[in-house]
Amino acid sequence: MLQQQIEGHPQRRLIEKAIVSLLAITRQEKELPEWQLVSGCLADISEALEVFRPHRSLRKISVFGSARTRPDNPCYALAEELARLAVGAGFEVLTGAGGGVMEAANGGAGCEHSIGLNVDLPFEQHPNPYIGNCGSRLLYFRYFFTRKLFFLRESDALVVLPGGFGTLDELFESLTLIQTGRTPPIPLVLLSPEGDDFWSVWRRQLEAGLVGRGLISAEDGTLVQEAQSAAEAVALISRFYRVFHSAQAGEERIELLLNAPMPAAHLPDLHQRFHDLLDHGGFQTGEACDSNGILRPSLRFRFNSRMVGKLYQLIAYLNDLELADAGCLAPPGLRCPTPS
Repeated sequence: MLQQQIEGHPQRRLIEKAIVSLLAITRQEKELPEWQLVSGCLADISEALEVFRPHRSLRKISVFGSARTRPDNPCYALAEELARLAVGAGFEVLTGAGGGVMEAANGGAGCEHSIGLNVDLPFEQHPNPYIGNCGSRLLYFRYFFTRKLFFLRESDALVVLPGGFGTLDELFESLTLIQTGRTPPIPLVLLSPEGDDFWSVWRRQLEAGLVGRGLISAEDGTLVQEAQSAAEAVALISRFYRVFHSAQAGEERIELLLNAPMPAAHLPDLHQRFHDLLDHGGFQTGEACDSNGILRPSLRFRFNSRMVGKLYQLIAYLNDLELADAGCLAPPGLRCPTPS
């Protein structure tokens, strides 16, 4: 019966490998806690894939921030405005479905443009009223790590407002996965109200300590950007996808998919500015299919994977190019062209 169900499936080999792994656990593990873990993880993944499947073509912005932020706090109104502007630019909004900043963002986006990734906690994590009645747009995760997996897997941008341990955990987790290349390049914006130095002080002290001790590269500071208004945050995210579309990484090579072709005349300047990004060889222009099967212009090269911060500088360089056919650039909130 199982053989019949996977016969002809395009990912049959991977399905077979997953079944082999499950059978290996079956032979070794007999206790309830181990099988609760396996069953819970698989259920989290299955339910999340089902929720996100209809939304694959739209880019999404995850908004992180404190569940304790009160409606009279300037961060609350800022998160609400951010979500409203993000929806206006064509994005959907992801939150942790709780109160505070999450509630404000879901309220600004509205039920039809929000997705909530809730997790069972003893306090502070009841679904807020803006996402609680959204039916299929509200997910309940059993585990933090599967929830984090889908935040990063489904997000095309991250915006982080001031928060406590949970917010900083989400920020550092995101930075770790970006810096190590475990998630493709996406914009990460630190947002605070105008005049609030929460992020500027945090960033200045963190970078001074880590860069000064040689624990991170100086270029790693480019992994994050700061904004002090909702409009500025959305503008930074939209610009990140002006020319750059997405990235596809192989074992040694990375391919940057673009919204418009880059003329070969730019390659010498590119090599001069970014030669340290190359493990060996040079930059090449070409074409590649994105995740929707759309053929796109691309820039490919053998990537020195320790230079992710410099990769972000390359993306900024590409987005600054004045391309002759800039009219073909896709709306920033879409992963694929609008049907004609």
